[in-house]
Amino acid sequence: MRSPSWTWDELLLACDLVASNHWRELRQTDAQVAELSALLRSLPLHSNQARGLPEFRSINSVSRKTTDLATNRPGYAGKPTRCGKLDKVMIAAFLEHPAELSAAAAAIRKGSTWTELSQIPEHPDEAAEDGATGLEGRLLARWTLARERDPKLRRRKIAHAQRLGQMRCEVCAFDFGRSYGQLGEGYIEVHHVVPLHISGLQETKLDDLALLCANCHRMCHRNHLGESWRTPTDLRAEIEQASRR
Repeated sequence: MRSPSWTWDELLLACDLVASNHWRELRQTDAQVAELSALLRSLPLHSNQARGLPEFRSINSVSRKTTDLATNRPGYAGKPTRCGKLDKVMIAAFLEHPAELSAAAAAIRKGSTWTELSQIPEHPDEAAEDGATGLEGRLLARWTLARERDPKLRRRKIAHAQRLGQMRCEVCAFDFGRSYGQLGEGYIEVHHVVPLHISGLQETKLDDLALLCANCHRMCHRNHLGESWRTPTDLRAEIEQASRR
């Protein structure tokens, strides 16, 4: 078995390290390379069999990846190493969104110390149909989707909305109870208004949540053109734009 290809999340962490080093590669003897190697070997992104390979995200492979990222940055004066397409996509994304991607990397590093993250199963909405991910990466998307399905949090948000008489989708105004009668009473889905890489690992407040129908919720999470997170306001704008075509 060969070591698997680098994922977006792994490249995000490596690129953040290179960017913090003024876009210079890091040698094998650098303690930060060893730390990143250990972190990558612990993340629940690959099978246990893959993570058990001696060469999997070894110190040498991590150092080489920092070289790929550093030498393929636009404007690099020397000869770039050969790298994959996703490496170049990550470099371009990091140059365009440095603050957001650095925050996402920090959230992954912090979340890696929580056993909760390794226990969350994969979810189809954490990646697009072509396998690509948005800026926050698969792990943060997975974590946020799990938080949205927290039954205690969902019950609190729904109870609050029922008291206010606002049990309808905040985007399209769909009302499950009105459409399905008793079957739909008290049902609606919960969406985090702010993605985890921006909000950080803080306690979720009711104001951080929006109530959506299933269709609008899926569209808020759907990965499209590199965007995999939308607020209700963003989605309403998409609907308005589509209606003018």
